[in-house]
Amino acid sequence: MSTPAQILPSIVTTRSTSYSRVAIAMHWSIALLIFLNIGLGFFMETFPKTAPGHDQVLFYHASFGTLIFGLAVFRLFWRATHQPPALPASIPSWQRRAAHGLHWLLYTLMFVVPLTGYLHRMAGGHPVSFFGLGNLPVLIGKDEPLRLLTDTLHVTLVWVLCILVVGHIGAALKHRFIDRDGVIQRMLGGV
Repeated sequence: MSTPAQILPSIVTTRSTSYSRVAIAMHWSIALLIFLNIGLGFFMETFPKTAPGHDQVLFYHASFGTLIFGLAVFRLFWRATHQPPALPASIPSWQRRAAHGLHWLLYTLMFVVPLTGYLHRMAGGHPVSFFGLGNLPVLIGKDEPLRLLTDTLHVTLVWVLCILVVGHIGAALKHRFIDRDGVIQRMLGGV
């Protein structure tokens, strides 16, 4: 299977020893937003839907989810047109494959988690506003079975995302403190 970089060879840049400033900014921005939005989602689940402030938290949760989706689209385009730095030769091939698979699962979830949240809101008959600047298009009507299904999918995929993020952080810390192979410095601008 071809990678995006193979499909767009004429605009792919050469590899360096660290990620570009844009890739680093996108990585940390999306990571921060994901942590924030997971926190908002868990916080939102701790009090009744009729409680004051619930709708406001939901408004921000949906808006940040939309922002994450938009940044993920840009990040995927950037990734398709800019090759990441090569991993050190000392990393075994199974770890390379695992890292590659984990990254693509994270990319997939950056799209699917917000989409299931979006479908959940629409199936519940609720518009999704982007920070009050306007509503996202309504693609489906109210549908209770779909609302229940997308709620379950959204929550389940968030838990999968949490597990993968912990694995990602754990691997980064292993490379930093045990392997000391410079892998984490690639996303820190070589620091």
